[in-house]
Amino acid sequence: MRVWVTRTAPEAESTAARLRALGHAPLVAPVLQVRESGAAPDLRGAAALAFTSSNGVRAFARLSAERGLPVYAVGDSTARAARAAGFSEVRSAAADVAALVRLILDERPGGAVVHLAPEAPAGDLVGGLKAGGVEARLAAIYRTEAVLPEAPLAALSAEPPELDVVLVHSARAARALAERPELAEAAPRLRAVCISRAAAAPLLPLNFASVAVAPLPTEGALLNLLGESSAP
Repeated sequence: MRVWVTRTAPEAESTAARLRALGHAPLVAPVLQVRESGAAPDLRGAAALAFTSSNGVRAFARLSAERGLPVYAVGDSTARAARAAGFSEVRSAAADVAALVRLILDERPGGAVVHLAPEAPAGDLVGGLKAGGVEARLAAIYRTEAVLPEAPLAALSAEPPELDVVLVHSARAARALAERPELAEAAPRLRAVCISRAAAAPLLPLNFASVAVAPLPTEGALLNLLGESSAP
């Protein structure tokens, strides 16, 4: 199966490697690029750090030398990125923002939790923690900007089309795709396979041949859908 990998680098390459191992043909063409804020975050009073993406981990690692605070990660991929960046105490919620809130509320670090996040974070981690009585604050250290490379558009406009599936790892990527009229024209000839209902929602008006939603917000569950057909 010919699969368009839309997620940001460098995770896109690891996804492509997994796809090749499964016998698929990936086209790596991210629809988002990351721009760091350039300013080190204020960590005064912090008892722990929270990351909801590997992009946040990498941006923080370039902006700050702090590696001694414990880290809470939304999923296993983000946790691996934190360990690779030099953090030794890392806990993974292995799911989504709601699961991360529950994990932190269960452990209740003795001070503020700083969420190292994009300018427009997906999910209200800080609000959830505050509602549960844990001090928390947001530190926006990067933003994502939409791009749409030419390679997948050329593949989709070919006769017959040279892509079968668009793989969507985030709601932000889905919104970037939905904003492009070129994709809307090609959508009826393409399947969308999405990591969550939030990632699927912006694509529903585009009239894809099918839209499949992973039962869990993990890449393993996402890739399992490539041989299936389902709708949210």
